[in-house]
Amino acid sequence: MSEDFFTKLATRIDRIDSVLSVGLDTQSRRLPETVRDEALPQWAFNRRIIDETHEHTACYKPNAAFYETPDGWRALEETIAYAHGKDVPVILDAKRADIGHTSREYAQLLEMVDAITVNPYLGRDAIQPFIQRSEKGVFVLCRTSNPGGEDLQNLELSSGEPLYERVATLADLWNKHGNVGLVVGATAPAELEAIRSQVPTLPFLVPGIGAQGGDTEAAITHGLADGVGLINSSRDIIFAGEDMSNDFHRAAGEAAKRTKRMLNTYRSADS
Repeated sequence: MSEDFFTKLATRIDRIDSVLSVGLDTQSRRLPETVRDEALPQWAFNRRIIDETHEHTACYKPNAAFYETPDGWRALEETIAYAHGKDVPVILDAKRADIGHTSREYAQLLEMVDAITVNPYLGRDAIQPFIQRSEKGVFVLCRTSNPGGEDLQNLELSSGEPLYERVATLADLWNKHGNVGLVVGATAPAELEAIRSQVPTLPFLVPGIGAQGGDTEAAITHGLADGVGLINSSRDIIFAGEDMSNDFHRAAGEAAKRTKRMLNTYRSADS
């Protein structure tokens, strides 16, 4: 039986002393000239980024939105295989879920990756095809990092609880295989703290530090469960060398190293 995602992630975190997730949100229009003429420019870019950042990275998180073209999907497949070759797990940030038979098709994406993000809006039957894969990680959107997240997620239910708290409760109930986590943004630190109190054992994937200006200390204090969880940074790392056409990858490596050290400062203070 294959090792489950969160066990694999815990091993990776311990080995490299990092909870950093690097988001491979590889926008074609921002690629340096040095890779634009290659057959798969996104793959050429990602390969160099992975070479320079993998020693500091607990996980990579490519967002499917940036790869939904034929060449983009090929680049994504190459990227995932390359990250796995460096012994780094991969979360596909796809935010999938639909009615049952459609979700079963979406869940086939888990053949490629170690974990996926899913949208709970359609309820358990939409999530079931993902969570039944006990060896794969499933991160349920709970309180997202975007400004509009509060439009629905903070709505008060008849029970008096906000919708995001109900999502956290359901995710905890769905966690029969120990493979469910939550996406909770660092841009909502009060909600992040409240959700951690509610579900103390679920690992979180925490986006929103860096370019989105989230609370890094809160991300560490409340984002980890028994030391396991991920704090994601995307643009601040992969495009750190955007103006350095020849050395963009080295700048990304230095940015990943700095971010890892910053996160570890808070991890040390929290232990």
